Amino acid sequence: MLGKLNETQIEALLKRQVTGRIACTDAGVPYIVPVNYVYDGKQVIGHSTMGKKMEIMRKNPRVCFQVDEIKTIFNWQSVIAWGRFEEITDITEKEQAMMAITHRLMPFAEKAAHHPSHGLAEKEEDIGTKLDLILYKIVLVNKTGRFERS
Repeated sequence: MLGKLNETQIEALLKRQVTGRIACTDAGVPYIVPVNYVYDGKQVIGHSTMGKKMEIMRKNPRVCFQVDEIKTIFNWQSVIAWGRFEEITDITEKEQAMMAITHRLMPFAEKAAHHPSHGLAEKEEDIGTKLDLILYKIVLVNKTGRFERS
């Protein structure tokens, strides 16, 4: 059976997952990339270093965000949301965002040496010294969800 997720189910899936995909476009050319995130009920919060994704989102802040939960090919849920990228520049908001990311992601760490910026730098101490950390949010303006259950 195929169906649409209701608002409560959409919110639950966004809050339950920690990895999603950001789709952005540059001069009409789409680019999609997986990201770790935390969802606070209004916005997706993430972090990155400078690269293609950040360059594109700074030029064109209109993005799409997708997250799914796949148990089997016939048992899955998926949410697609549209929103606006905003770089977090306020120091207090940056600290709160990084704390939220850390608290959300670290329960999934398999080793003590793992850190919440593992996809950005091999060593945690490289963040802020060799690499500048960019915190951002995607303010969601529209969400839809689908599911399949056998």
